[in-house]
Amino acid sequence: MQVSEAVATRRSIRAFRDKPVDLTVLRRVLERAQMAPSGCNFQPWQATVLAGEPLRRLQEKMLAAQPQDPIEYDFSAPQQSPAHRDRLRTLGAAMYGSMNVARGDSEKRWDISQQNVVSFGAPALLVCYFERFMAAPQWADVGMWLQTIMLLLREEGLDSCPQEWMALYARLIKAEIGVPDESHILFCGLAIGHREAEAPVNNFERGRVPLDEAVRFVGFDQ
Repeated sequence: MQVSEAVATRRSIRAFRDKPVDLTVLRRVLERAQMAPSGCNFQPWQATVLAGEPLRRLQEKMLAAQPQDPIEYDFSAPQQSPAHRDRLRTLGAAMYGSMNVARGDSEKRWDISQQNVVSFGAPALLVCYFERFMAAPQWADVGMWLQTIMLLLREEGLDSCPQEWMALYARLIKAEIGVPDESHILFCGLAIGHREAEAPVNNFERGRVPLDEAVRFVGFDQ
């Protein structure tokens, strides 16, 4: 698979098949991802990958618990901007529309959002965290590492869904996997598995702004 194909076919999968993920494949992906860009070679990323009974036990504890207050970090700040808020609403309309869920059906929408707890049925979950003293540049490094993983997963015929939602249960998750809350911040989960190809929630159109709205080119001959 070419990189361009991996980029084009990667998407946040919200319906996974009941099919295990080979540990050998995961180790190969994560070994290769160690070459992701890293400012000053700090390599701030850390992770625990769960499957089987340990994953089910974590999910059961999240189902029985309430979200922490405050959450680990605020991932909704861009909603202060009307333009970014509109992008979120457009995505939400497309996603819920693909499942024929009306905007006013709060109960059904809640049920769907709770699928985050079980990572949409994915058989493996990577939990990503790093030390609290890491600053904005290192957060960016972690994002590049995760993107590298997601593209390498596509090369292997696997799919994923990054879950910042896990910040709602960060302390519970860290306690379960043995990561100190005092020294580490939990960034996200990454659901990993095989997509349910026919599921409408895996096939709706995702919009992107035109390139010229996001990028300026200066000094080039036309």
